[in-house]
Amino acid sequence: SRGIERRTIFLEDSFCLHFLDLLGEMSQRYALEVHAYVLMGNHYHLIVRTPEANLSAAMQWLNVSYGAWFNAKCQRVGHLFQGRFRSTLVDGGGAWLLDLSAYVHLNPVRVAALGLGKHANKAESKGLVNPNPSKIEMRLKKLRDHRWSSYRAYGNYAKTPPWLFTEEILQRSGGRAKYRRYVQGYVTRGLDPDEFSGVAERVAVGGRAFLEKAKTMVSSISDEQPDRSFVTRNISFERIVALVEKERGEPWGDFCNRYGDWGCAMVLYLARMRSGLSLREIGEYAGGMDYKNVSTSVRRFKTRLTREPVLRKLSEKLMKTMTNDET
Repeated sequence: SRGIERRTIFLEDSFCLHFLDLLGEMSQRYALEVHAYVLMGNHYHLIVRTPEANLSAAMQWLNVSYGAWFNAKCQRVGHLFQGRFRSTLVDGGGAWLLDLSAYVHLNPVRVAALGLGKHANKAESKGLVNPNPSKIEMRLKKLRDHRWSSYRAYGNYAKTPPWLFTEEILQRSGGRAKYRRYVQGYVTRGLDPDEFSGVAERVAVGGRAFLEKAKTMVSSISDEQPDRSFVTRNISFERIVALVEKERGEPWGDFCNRYGDWGCAMVLYLARMRSGLSLREIGEYAGGMDYKNVSTSVRRFKTRLTREPVLRKLSEKLMKTMTNDET
């Protein structure tokens, strides 16, 4: 949810504190589970679960309550927020929630001043620019010190509010220490959570089965916000394998189990980016790989792309080919 005309909605610490008080009250009043949050100058992000399917009522209460308080405090009138909040359905299976939590928590460091603005971040993630050690330290400090983010609770830098549900994300990451390393990896290795960079433009993200089910649940959202695509069209696992087979000049069966083979890692990476399959589903298509091994392979391959320009150009070529498949 963003301030009208992109105006600042959190003027100082007291504004953030009041908003978090309201957020805690909202979670109790409407029985919402708040799993992650970040407050920025002119907008905020939340990851919530709605057991009672009452998100609209809860968000209306939150924004109206904070807007009324803000107007009274600042002696102003009129709307504080820019239209209706934007929401994206997130698949509860696989690593979608874990990845999205990193995207939310990285908001404070994804700024031009720290070399992670939109364009600079893309360049660094592709290995075109090497992360500066001093800037990396500045980014880590900003990530740890941003008071208005649930990352401090996840990273054990601050107490966990009683209304914040951290158990599920921490369970998927393997605990606080591993979660810290996971999120900080984006900062220290110049990685970009690009699979979620356009999440605000989607109605739903997740595995293929989830998306098919979601289509029957969110027609009203699509009607209200016709500028948003439902999902990026999925590319089949078989098509991805065929593209990599062509580049390698050998069949999938010859290299899929070859230790350290870039072809296998490329298939898993492209499937994670464009198939719409969950990590578990990708593992099944890949011959019974454990979803944790799929996740590790994809993460390592992303890092490898920042170091190997030839491999990076090939991945970009294949991504472009898949995009052309859509048209």
